[in-house]
Amino acid sequence: MAPRTPSRPVGSVTRGTTNPNRLRRMDRWIAAVHGAELRRHTDPVAVDLGYGASPWTAVELLLRLRTVAPHARVVGIEIEPARVAAAKPYEREGLSFRHGGFEVPLPGSPVLIRAANVLRQYDEEQVGAVWQRLCARLAPGGLLVEGTCDEIGRRHVWVALGPEGPRTVTFATRLGSLERPSDLAERLPKALIHRNVPGEPVHAFLRDFDRAWAAAAPYASYGARQRWIRAVRDLTADWPVLDGTSRWRQGEVTVRWEALAPRRVG
Repeated sequence: MAPRTPSRPVGSVTRGTTNPNRLRRMDRWIAAVHGAELRRHTDPVAVDLGYGASPWTAVELLLRLRTVAPHARVVGIEIEPARVAAAKPYEREGLSFRHGGFEVPLPGSPVLIRAANVLRQYDEEQVGAVWQRLCARLAPGGLLVEGTCDEIGRRHVWVALGPEGPRTVTFATRLGSLERPSDLAERLPKALIHRNVPGEPVHAFLRDFDRAWAAAAPYASYGARQRWIRAVRDLTADWPVLDGTSRWRQGEVTVRWEALAPRRVG
């Protein structure tokens, strides 16, 4: 029996704040690490969940995904009907907009769900259930990317999840705006932002990152990028960093979820 579709969208209306290019760091990472999986599917559908008051992020996601998967399609899903109506004039081949929420009202299973700045308003205790619900909608080999960024996309942290659950955490920043890596703490996704306290792994990671950044100060004379690369390289001695120099040069670092996952209470 097919799963029952909820009569009303699941979730709450967000603030809807959005700006062009706000999600460029996340999009470029998705294209780099998930492009091959998108190409493997005959009809690779990506969802921009909770795209906000303007459709720019969905438009940009389509453009960026098609650089690696020419047949990719993007569906923007919003829980606020007026936002869907406002986005409809931007529909084109490969881009459409639908009214909905966490139930992801599509006939099939998407290869990608991107949910940026959506869970910020929820309680930490609600995140696991939302993750589970969204991951259950993914096609085999699919990816859920959920995270938070600032208003113009200078600082961004996201969790990548597969149907089995969370896999990685990625920190991304415009290096010229960074004083220290722990500046990214204010953009931790909801599952981690309240865990940036002594005794929690994410706090220890950011502490060690700051120390590595300070130790790499002599490389600042070669530019912030070289300093970042050196600091991340030093981090690899104690933390399971998964990416390499080609991503570090973009102002990114990706770490296994298990290393940063919140400690269980009690």
